[in-house]
Amino acid sequence: MSDKRKGQGDASILEKQKLDKPRKYKVLLMNDDYTSMEFVVQVLRSVFRHSSAQATRVMLHIHNKGVGVAGIYSREVAETRIAQVDAMAQEAGHPLRCEMEPE
Repeated sequence: MSDKRKGQGDASILEKQKLDKPRKYKVLLMNDDYTSMEFVVQVLRSVFRHSSAQATRVMLHIHNKGVGVAGIYSREVAETRIAQVDAMAQEAGHPLRCEMEPE
């Protein structure tokens, strides 16, 4: 009988310990008048692992709308991707801006 009670107690403990899913963040690329479309595609392919076709679609969206979602990640991954974009843009001499916002 004590085993049965122990099992019931474990279930209630597990219910109380459910954790919320971590918040996700959208990584956004901003359009500017100086960064080439080719460079944006290169960034989308190398940093965000898009296929050539998907990178081109996202780049055109950014070009036409002014901003576009490059990917959706956990906070730490989003921060890392932004740092990678910033480093690539700085090294290439482009003013490409990248930000994140909660999903």
